[in-house]
Amino acid sequence: MLSALSIRDIVLIDKLDLSLDRGLCTLTGETGAGKSILLDALGLATGGRADGGLVAQGADKGSVTAVFDLDPKHPAFDLLAQNEIDADEGIILRRVQTKDGRTRAFVNDQLVSVGLLRSLGDLLIEIHGQHDERGLLDEAGHRMLLDSFGALERPLGVVRETWVGLTDARTKLANHRAALAKAAADQDFLIHAVAELEELSPIEGEEEDLAAERTLMMHSEKIADDVVEAEKALSGDKGLEARINLALRRLERAQEQASGRLDGVIAALDRTLNEAADARAQLADAVRTLEFDPNRLDGAETRLFALRAAARKYDVSVEALPQLAENMRAELDGIEAGETRTAELEAALSNAETAYAAAAGALSDGRLKAAMRLDKSVAKELIPLKLDKATFHTQVMQVDLENAGPDGIDKVAFLISTNPGAPLGPLIKIASGGELSRFVLALKVSLASSSSATTLIFDEVDAGVGGAVAEAVGTRLAELAKSLQVLVVTHSPQVAARAGKHFLISKSTNGKARKSDALVTRVEPLDDGSRREEIARMLSGATVTEEARAAADQLIEGTH
Repeated sequence: MLSALSIRDIVLIDKLDLSLDRGLCTLTGETGAGKSILLDALGLATGGRADGGLVAQGADKGSVTAVFDLDPKHPAFDLLAQNEIDADEGIILRRVQTKDGRTRAFVNDQLVSVGLLRSLGDLLIEIHGQHDERGLLDEAGHRMLLDSFGALERPLGVVRETWVGLTDARTKLANHRAALAKAAADQDFLIHAVAELEELSPIEGEEEDLAAERTLMMHSEKIADDVVEAEKALSGDKGLEARINLALRRLERAQEQASGRLDGVIAALDRTLNEAADARAQLADAVRTLEFDPNRLDGAETRLFALRAAARKYDVSVEALPQLAENMRAELDGIEAGETRTAELEAALSNAETAYAAAAGALSDGRLKAAMRLDKSVAKELIPLKLDKATFHTQVMQVDLENAGPDGIDKVAFLISTNPGAPLGPLIKIASGGELSRFVLALKVSLASSSSATTLIFDEVDAGVGGAVAEAVGTRLAELAKSLQVLVVTHSPQVAARAGKHFLISKSTNGKARKSDALVTRVEPLDDGSRREEIARMLSGATVTEEARAAADQLIEGTH
């Protein structure tokens, strides 16, 4: 419930601190005393429209703070948790409005967006006035209200689950068909490309090998000449081997008389001779392999140019050609297998549609039954409110599967007709101001157990009625206040007499506030005596008579 409300410098309210109770609270006062200002301020605190004109004259800014005491299981706490806002000690909403139109919103002293403030406000409070379009008057919320009234959370959960499956099946089939259509459009190209690449048979790393071979072949003649000259330098009568042999024989003859001093040299020359022989053999092999072969060079160049031409054609590197060929072959295989996969996905979609249709149909049946119960409940409430000639109807219209959604196949709207034979229409468009408030009251009594809002505010719900009708309105408000906190701005003594707490709204001058002759709005709780006097004033007008006081006593006693 709303446990406290603090207002600073909003229109005619310079300073106001209210403590509120559970049950029925009424706010009364002369016309123009500022009752609507109080509601505007509360609307500002719960995310309503901001306006620099709300700031009191002479002040730079105004603020409104609303404190709520809630059951720990209230959905508002889930919303706070999602936004990482601590709420161990309840919920405090605060809005600061500056004269230049800027506004800041706070939840538990943490700066938040106005959108989050509004979302919280919608969960905590409903304000119903003659020109208000929130709460029950918003058709977008009628389906949710009906589901809550009918306790349809479980079948709704099944529908949402099957909707996820249906959406997934639709997406998979659509994506597959799109891919299949694209592949089919490219089929001729793929067939030609795969044949060309398979004939080419590119091998990973082939370009590098061919390029190296081509470079070698192009320089083979010059390399071969140098190698032959090197071979001549090693062999022959004047070659390195011959000279080493000669030196080795000379030293070997002198070795015996040298007493071992030539052994190391002879061993080194022997090793050198062997190395030279090995080098000469390798040179001979190199000469054979480096023989210039025009056909071999032409073959390497032809292969290399073919690979690079294919790479340019398909806009990839030569290295990527083998993988490209594999991918294109897979695409062709996919086209061939595509019809089989299409049939599988179509079967999966059909199953998903069947599951969704069954779940949505069951939910729709539940909604139709709930709608009938709600219509009967509201009709019962309309009779004592002098709306017995009016008709209330909960319209449940089914849409086709293509236009369905996660909440099912139904569109729900609350419709009314105020006169027999008149067409049904939306609440906001058909009912007059007084009728609208009474329709909303009848609905709220019927839906009381299913609303997340813990505080309901009615602005002049008794407008245009009196006597027995006003008495019925008071009775219904008191009934509603057994399960919810109900705040009522009223001109009806019959309604005021049923309040658990009564506030008087008035205007007065305050020498401490801005100019000494400035009018400010005051709100004060009434005790039993002053409450009796206020109800007597509401009964008799400007002059309170003893008869009015006696009538006020009868009204108060008759409600307890």
